[in-house]
Amino acid sequence: MTQTASAPETPTASAFGPAVLDAEETMSRDQIEALQLTRLKETVKYAYERVPHYTRKFDEAGVRPEDLQELDDLAKFPYTTKEDLREEYPFGMFAVPMNEVTRIHASSGTTGRPTVVGYTKQDLDTWATIVARCFRAAGVRPGMKVHNAYGYGLFTGGLGAHSGIEKLGATVIPMSGGQTEKQIQLIEDFAPDAICCTPTYLLTIGDAMLHKGLDPRKTSLKYAVLGAEPWTNEMRAELEEMFDIKASDIYGLSEVMGPGVAGESVETQDGSHIWEDHFRPEIVDPFDLTKTKSDGETGELVFTSLTKQALPIIRYRTKDLSTLLPGTARPGHRRMGRISGRTDDMIILRGVNLFPSQIEEIALRIPELSPHFQLVLTRPEGRRMDELTVKIEPREGTTPDQRDAAGASLRQQIKIHIGSSCRIDVVEPGSLERSNGKLRRIYDLREKQA
Repeated sequence: MTQTASAPETPTASAFGPAVLDAEETMSRDQIEALQLTRLKETVKYAYERVPHYTRKFDEAGVRPEDLQELDDLAKFPYTTKEDLREEYPFGMFAVPMNEVTRIHASSGTTGRPTVVGYTKQDLDTWATIVARCFRAAGVRPGMKVHNAYGYGLFTGGLGAHSGIEKLGATVIPMSGGQTEKQIQLIEDFAPDAICCTPTYLLTIGDAMLHKGLDPRKTSLKYAVLGAEPWTNEMRAELEEMFDIKASDIYGLSEVMGPGVAGESVETQDGSHIWEDHFRPEIVDPFDLTKTKSDGETGELVFTSLTKQALPIIRYRTKDLSTLLPGTARPGHRRMGRISGRTDDMIILRGVNLFPSQIEEIALRIPELSPHFQLVLTRPEGRRMDELTVKIEPREGTTPDQRDAAGASLRQQIKIHIGSSCRIDVVEPGSLERSNGKLRRIYDLREKQA
């Protein structure tokens, strides 16, 4: 692939050389959209002809591939959902015969049949290329060592990050998730320059180091590439201060490709640039799917793949709530605003919609409170209304009076900024479950009480 001029480099990366970008990263907006239209026409035709599910869905919607003549015509085509992939379990969505599928990944399937995704050899190369872009944007350079604490196996995180780090020319330390004590040992012994994992698991590692009497700020780590769960700028500040690092976001989901659909620049830290030479994003109204949103408006992210062979995906509903914004560090590629939540993580409490990320944002503005919290939904006997309890740990060293004042402040700020009343339970430090990968924030006890 043609290489172009280098991007701005960060001071700590200079010893490893400048960042050399892929040619597609430097395309103008007009060039990107022209490429998208060409690839979109090919993809829609390819999916219609090769995947019976899309043949049926397009026919039922009264739309054909030739109806796509400009980018806005994509809105005429039906959505794809996680339920569609489950109904076609295991391989009904594949567009190529199995002898052309090089690798298979799948979701955990904890809420039903897993969603299965496949990759051709070319798909894997594309995936590695866009993951490499994300790590390079986040400050990682060829020759650096990267501690990979994403889970390996059927989950796309570990192997997806692994291939991209190798593609970039950096060295992978394939630790996988869990075994926090071993994570700390390897960080101390192998002296990695960067780490990748979920933000809540990096917090777990940092807390464990502090409990061992180790200073996370004195590790070799300079960069963190964090994703697989929504996180706030307040959490970024928490982790950057804890480890003395620069932390950047990486976004993806298995059904669209895996990690690497979008990545954040360490220079700007203003949202992840979507690699629009491979994916066409849309924002739609999750409550009225006939309405698409303009750039800058909040709604549900929808993706269409432009280059996938084994599993082309047309208008996939991610359930992630975000916005589309103009590109900055990569001007031709639009950015995603921070994920404010997921439609399936939304709590409706007495008519008010709220997300865990909103609680995190508010809590981390109160100095006495930590990032460790849980949301517990109950319906007390004899009452018609649900109740929300926020269980949250204080910072180490806070006094009982400070804890009480912090809890009262949190309750008041939630009422002011979200508009809902809730109970606050400031629990003992270290008493709440810690992340070993993706952290569970919501505990819905209403059905158990019924």
